[in-house]
Amino acid sequence: MQITLKKLAFVALILLPGMVIAQSDTTPLTMQMRDGKIYFDNTYSLDAKLKKEDLFSRASTWFKDAFLYPEKSIDVSDDKKGEISGTGIFKIVTSSSGNYYWIRFRVNIIVHNATYELKAYEFYEKPIENGISNEYSKIEYRWWDYRQGKPWSAEDKTLFRGLDKNINEMLNSLAAAMSK
Repeated sequence: MQITLKKLAFVALILLPGMVIAQSDTTPLTMQMRDGKIYFDNTYSLDAKLKKEDLFSRASTWFKDAFLYPEKSIDVSDDKKGEISGTGIFKIVTSSSGNYYWIRFRVNIIVHNATYELKAYEFYEKPIENGISNEYSKIEYRWWDYRQGKPWSAEDKTLFRGLDKNINEMLNSLAAAMSK
């Protein structure tokens, strides 16, 4: 059987793009944003029988248990308004060498009868690794560069995947607490 250069080129054009796609990361990473900043603002409807007082109690208990790290805080806990606000924090490990980031952000929950609203905003990142300033800075600059294909470090992909994972887990755990 004779394989011509033309046949070989045809096979390469058919097979190689599929191989490249199969080996590259094609899962897009998106974050909710407002005015160029990471900003989650979601409203959820629940069972119509659930009252504001019960939902406030559930949200308060959830907030106290949701963030395991010392910098968390509850700054507002107003049962009359149905509002809880404070600081949430995640630890995201970005390498096997022990590098990690603290992600600190504001959390605001407002409850009503049968509904609640969650806002997460003012995200800051603090790298914990040798040779880098260990101060908090706004994550938006890093996120912007990452989306433009100009990551600040090889760990940015892991950092943003970890942030996405932690945010989704937070949203799911609050939903579970509020609907039980």
